[in-house]
Amino acid sequence: MIADAKLATLKDLTKFAPAFLTIKNKAGRPIAFELNQAQLFAHKRLEDQLRETGKVRALVLKGRQMGMSTYIGARYFQKVITKRGQKAFILTHESEATKNLFEMTKRYYDTLPSGLCPEADRSSAKELRFIQFDSGYSVGTAGNTGVGRSQTLQLLHGSEVAFWPNAELHDKGVMEAVSNEAGTEIILESTANGIGNYFHNTWKAANSGTSEYQAIFIPWYWMSEYRVFHEGFKLDEEEQVLLNFYAHDGLTIEHLAWRRIKISKSHDIDSAKDSFCSEYPMNADEAFRNPTANAFINAKFVMRARRNDITTDSPLIIGVDVGISDKDKLAIIRRKGRRAYGLETHRNHNTMEICGKLTQIIREERPAKVYIDCIGVGAGVVDRMLELGFSCVEGVNVARTANNKERYANVRVELWDEMKDWLYQNELPVQIPDDDDLHGALCSVGNKRPRSNGQMLIESKDDLRARGMPSPDEADALSLTFFSGVYGYESDSSMVIIPRNEHRTMFI
Repeated sequence: MIADAKLATLKDLTKFAPAFLTIKNKAGRPIAFELNQAQLFAHKRLEDQLRETGKVRALVLKGRQMGMSTYIGARYFQKVITKRGQKAFILTHESEATKNLFEMTKRYYDTLPSGLCPEADRSSAKELRFIQFDSGYSVGTAGNTGVGRSQTLQLLHGSEVAFWPNAELHDKGVMEAVSNEAGTEIILESTANGIGNYFHNTWKAANSGTSEYQAIFIPWYWMSEYRVFHEGFKLDEEEQVLLNFYAHDGLTIEHLAWRRIKISKSHDIDSAKDSFCSEYPMNADEAFRNPTANAFINAKFVMRARRNDITTDSPLIIGVDVGISDKDKLAIIRRKGRRAYGLETHRNHNTMEICGKLTQIIREERPAKVYIDCIGVGAGVVDRMLELGFSCVEGVNVARTANNKERYANVRVELWDEMKDWLYQNELPVQIPDDDDLHGALCSVGNKRPRSNGQMLIESKDDLRARGMPSPDEADALSLTFFSGVYGYESDSSMVIIPRNEHRTMFI
């Protein structure tokens, strides 16, 4: 018989972890695992949900290096070695993270007191299996689209889900391997990676109460390591506002001193503040502000344009980014000078359905121009629309040489830079649809190192997919509306074209 005190310790993770589990601190020294404030908060929320619903379904949004993977790894390891029929699977965003998380779990196992659990029947670089308990613990990497889907699981930990390159496929694959039975758990945790992607959309559903998942946000200032004492440190105006707002929740002057040091390491303070907000958020909205520290278009200009209300008589230009699959959707957007509006997206339309939709739009709205990306399936759409007699349609090959080939690597970069100028200019405000998906697409694309000849480069769709971001179809569609520059009216009300690459100071 197990003594009551020991049984209570085995069942309670807050007692089990410091008694039996060993982790390494940031200096690499082995120490007993005492749950920190962030881990204790998450633990209570998960235990409350388990008690109320019989299972756990949770999304955890947090800052960098707050110990969530360490906590969830310990939570599942405890269940695997103390209960029968518990198969845990951990899916990470990259192979190095997979390796590190499994090494952590192996450390839990290797440093357990003798006799606390049976010897593993299988112990490899990615799996621990206990046949006597019909339990096991294994790991995989999200780059493999089929990983984990053939298993029957009780416990699933998704690590850095916002950076999974195939998140939608895993939602229909490995997550379906977890049944709806009592005692099962799915915990998805991540730092933010912009908006409009799988993690953001799943977070929105959980936060609004429209899914079975609960949304758990954990602010960075709950970490005691993120503090520094500076004698004579004085808060600036922004820091004083933050302290006034968040002091009740644990933010201190020492936290703000640490924050200032982190931000001051960059030469571009504004960019560094945006990056800090994403990696060390105060709240969920701040976390999703910018998906990359090197975003080509800064979110604050996009946010400003979402809030504006513009009236204009400029001619209608329509941009169309053609997609016929789940990964690349059809995106259509209208723009009249300073006002972009009427965004619509569609999935799994074939080319004839796309032509039918565009035919209806052209006949009803009579645009001056319809620019369609003619790479791949878009070429067939352009050909058919011209065959139908729609002379306003023009195909745009965004991969070809830019008009200003000394400055830009290709037409796509040139159009995105035009769009950026339009959003950034201060003379007159511009308006875009108040839409999270468009916002996410505009802010998802990062700068790339210029070519040796000085030509500007931005991330490609393949680059974005590699770091877990969806195709920026909505933003690509808007960029196409700039193919012939900004349209306006002369005094005789006839339409004129302001040529591309000409310096402009006003957007009609």
